[in-house]
Amino acid sequence: MSRLPSMTALRCLDASARLLSFTRAAEDLHLTQGAVSHHILLLERQLGVQLFVRRRSGLELTQAGRKYWNDTSVILRQLERATESIITTGGRGGSLNLSVSSSFANYWLMPRLQSFVAANPDITLNLSTRVGTVDFSTSEDDAAIEFCSGPMPGLAANLVLRAELRPYVAPAVLNDFRRVKRLGNRALDLAQLGELLRGRTLIRRVTVMDAWPGWLSQVGLDAVISESHMNSGPRYALLSMALNGAVAGLGVALLPDFIASSAVDSGKLVCLWKDPWVAPRAYYLRWPEWRSDLDVLKRFADWLQDVAGNPSAR
Repeated sequence: MSRLPSMTALRCLDASARLLSFTRAAEDLHLTQGAVSHHILLLERQLGVQLFVRRRSGLELTQAGRKYWNDTSVILRQLERATESIITTGGRGGSLNLSVSSSFANYWLMPRLQSFVAANPDITLNLSTRVGTVDFSTSEDDAAIEFCSGPMPGLAANLVLRAELRPYVAPAVLNDFRRVKRLGNRALDLAQLGELLRGRTLIRRVTVMDAWPGWLSQVGLDAVISESHMNSGPRYALLSMALNGAVAGLGVALLPDFIASSAVDSGKLVCLWKDPWVAPRAYYLRWPEWRSDLDVLKRFADWLQDVAGNPSAR
């Protein structure tokens, strides 16, 4: 007799663990509640451990149940992914599910993506977006481009782009300052820049709260701008919010060139100082190590490395 549980039992475990209800799991799987409960009971007998605590208010995973579900859910996702790919492509090429932050997708990835599509017509690239990092144990994503610290246990990573941040502001804000100070069109020196920043809102980003202290310290203005002034600016969750806030004249934002360059070219933003501050974190392509042999992922990672390594594409 095989010691492996049935696929139906594992699907019942997965749905019940996700939904913490045999009734809702049954609806999700198009089975009866009695069938789901029966499969879980047989699975517990086969394993010799209790997977769920049954309560009137619902289900609760035991410690053994949570560990077994975490391990088997990864296998289920792999099987679902492999099945979807072979059905869709007949074994040729395939699809790649990629999570990427909306700002990076819109301002860096999408303008460059045509070259990947042209070189890999047999690959369908499915894009999703989220704030924060991906939990690959439950996500359908194969990989993610994330603003993070790189590899970590169980996750492989390739560096895509370092975040080099410079201060940008709407031209009207800079021109108002120049007019008051009678500077004409001359570039600001460091002392004048410090004076401008003291009188303007400093837009902050949730993912790089150390950006303003880091940049000010690097250029020698940390003694000029008070901590209370740095901490008084609004906090924006998305990079695109900081960009649009600066364009709208809401304050000064530290932005990477890839998102600011179009606004600069169109006259909506000006760069106040050319020296960048490089954030400790960067944009990485990350994926679970057990997906490292996925051909479509390897091909996308190779293309991404080529594009990111080309200075004209940054």
